[in-house]
Amino acid sequence: MSAWNLRIGAVKVRRRRQILSPRCSVLDLGCGHGVPVSQTLIEQGFTIYGVNASRKLLAAFRNRFADASAECSAVEDSEFFGRRFDGVIAWGLLFVLPPKFQSVVIRKVARALNLGGTFLFTSPKESVKWRDALTEHESISLGTEQYQRILQAEGLVLIGEQCAEGDNYYNTICLPKKRSKNLSNCQSGIGL
Repeated sequence: MSAWNLRIGAVKVRRRRQILSPRCSVLDLGCGHGVPVSQTLIEQGFTIYGVNASRKLLAAFRNRFADASAECSAVEDSEFFGRRFDGVIAWGLLFVLPPKFQSVVIRKVARALNLGGTFLFTSPKESVKWRDALTEHESISLGTEQYQRILQAEGLVLIGEQCAEGDNYYNTICLPKKRSKNLSNCQSGIGL
């Protein structure tokens, strides 16, 4: 990943971290080596939990962030889903999972989020398949409409969407403080 891409990621995470209060607990799904997402959040005072299937990348994560909790696991099998979090981030991850696992992860995220918690993930807006340049595996974006259906079925609400370089969309999702149709408690104070 180029330094330019790392700077973009750090800027985007800094902007979205305003959604959460300092010292909140955040689960970083597919944390990799932790730069820029976990690093940016740790620098801002958040408690980070990272999960990644690559032993090599997770070793680098643990080396950088000795105080952060980390787990080497496929994200859909993570034991961290047995905990509760104020925020969950899946930066550049969801679309590299097969569609059935994308739904499983979203369901587990919904159950792991504290009420009023926030889920941030990136994906192309359209339903599209491509070969990922980093992993060389097939990537599949379900598209905004399908993601919204899955999110809604799990009680999650899309409260923000922004397009960035490379037509990558940053989706900000909220679990309402009260499970009702009144979403005002998810939208206050969010600078997207």
